[in-house]
Amino acid sequence: MCELPQPDSRLSRTRFLLAVLCLLLSVAAGACGGRQTEAATPKPRPQPRPVNPLGDSDRDGIPDGAELRSYDDRENFRTWFTAIAETQFYTTNKEWNPSQRDCAGLVRFAWRESLRTHDRPWFQRMGPEYQPVAPDVTAVKLAVGLLGEKLFRNRNGEFSDADLTDGAFVEFADASTLRRYNSTFISRDRRQAMPGDLFFYYQPWVQKFPYHVMIFLGRSHNASDSANDWVVYHTGSSPDDKGVVKKVRLSVLDHHPDPRWRPTESNQNFLGFYRIKILE
Repeated sequence: MCELPQPDSRLSRTRFLLAVLCLLLSVAAGACGGRQTEAATPKPRPQPRPVNPLGDSDRDGIPDGAELRSYDDRENFRTWFTAIAETQFYTTNKEWNPSQRDCAGLVRFAWRESLRTHDRPWFQRMGPEYQPVAPDVTAVKLAVGLLGEKLFRNRNGEFSDADLTDGAFVEFADASTLRRYNSTFISRDRRQAMPGDLFFYYQPWVQKFPYHVMIFLGRSHNASDSANDWVVYHTGSSPDDKGVVKKVRLSVLDHHPDPRWRPTESNQNFLGFYRIKILE
């Protein structure tokens, strides 16, 4: 720091003023530096409120302990879910039970496998088509999770402890059950859809299975183009037709030969986009 000389010294007036200026700048720099040091000191982050696994804070029927409450978990689930579903278009996995290969079965299979631990045994079991695409979900593990393999709710109402043992959650869910009890309506506008969202159709003339579900991928994990409206779905099965998995863009479905299958807001058979409740 500069020392302030006395006015009666032999310094010239100019040098005296320069010395005063030096002193003032030093004081100012010190004050500024003090503020920077104080601002750089990290403040402790507020601790998140503890989650009651058996609570139902959003009253959606799904226990809080089965929901993905962090941003990272939700994004990682979406990545695994869409990647596993899309892979079925290229190679149907032997782990997917042939008796459950239909539109809702594709959702159930990708959902369940997304919540498993993706370790070496998992990749060995699934086959060479599968590669690590994201970190594992941390809050919910299928093997030790609150619901176990019974991931799907099949009735209305808020969650209660009794639901864990009285059949409120099951391993199987058709398209209607996925829509009514396990997902939340978002919009009929595709611009509101996120990767991993489901979208449904209702065809009342199909008496046994009037609901049909597809998975919105957004960007493809395998296509080299920049399109962000890819979808994947199973065509459904019957005694005479096992059906197949198809992958197509929404912009292509917009021109489906049968207008009842067009995912447009003007199509009354198109019910819109829904978000899986564990992501809400």
